[in-house]
Amino acid sequence: MGLDTGLDTAGKLLDVRDLRVNYGNIEALHGVSLDVGPGEIVALLGANGAGKTTTLRTVSGLLRPRGGSIAFEGQALVGLPSHRIVALGIGHVPEGRRIFGGLTVEENLRLGGYLLRRDAGALDRGIAQAYETFSRLRERKDQLAGTLSGGEQQMLAIARALMLKPKLVLLDEPSMGLAPKLVRAIFEVIARISHAGTAVLLVEQNARQALRIANRAYVLEGGRVALAGSAHELANDNRVRATYLGGSAQAEGGAV
Repeated sequence: MGLDTGLDTAGKLLDVRDLRVNYGNIEALHGVSLDVGPGEIVALLGANGAGKTTTLRTVSGLLRPRGGSIAFEGQALVGLPSHRIVALGIGHVPEGRRIFGGLTVEENLRLGGYLLRRDAGALDRGIAQAYETFSRLRERKDQLAGTLSGGEQQMLAIARALMLKPKLVLLDEPSMGLAPKLVRAIFEVIARISHAGTAVLLVEQNARQALRIANRAYVLEGGRVALAGSAHELANDNRVRATYLGGSAQAEGGAV
């Protein structure tokens, strides 16, 4: 299992190379390289402070790297403002959901589709698709988002990111703070998003669930890629199991 397990150049949707990011004088990412192919789910695993959220925020343009490159469908992203990156086809669901609690569910969705504001038909179709994917949101479309349950708020955050039909969604800790039943529901949604053709770069504390639905995964340690491989390989790697899955391949029969 090596560190260069991605697709060939022609098959990459997102291609991150030697990414270096600083917070002041402290370097948070030390040359991170990763890629995501069309329709793939790629998980980013690692302890708190490993650089996972920093990676997502840099891809989406919220942070500017000190070095390295980011390409999406062959187009360089470094230096582009966030709204341009969204328009190119990258959605971002940040940690903590960041919905607008004082607005209704539908108003949140309309804000997610702001680039469609001059095309009322496309905006309405996007909202209809959101309600088809998340039937609970349809039932609560006139409810203030801040009064939704945690799971419903996470569904709204994902639905809002899907309003512009992105080719890639960055998901940051979507299961955080949710009850096990809701965690399963959120992961089912992520799998459906991928099956519909949208790629997912997933940062997730629940490594076991993430590796169950992912195609590939990277493990970040101290701002560097420590391991990379197929989800199956990493799920059966003793280092990953001992640190993130609570056991060893030998002790648990070699399967997640």
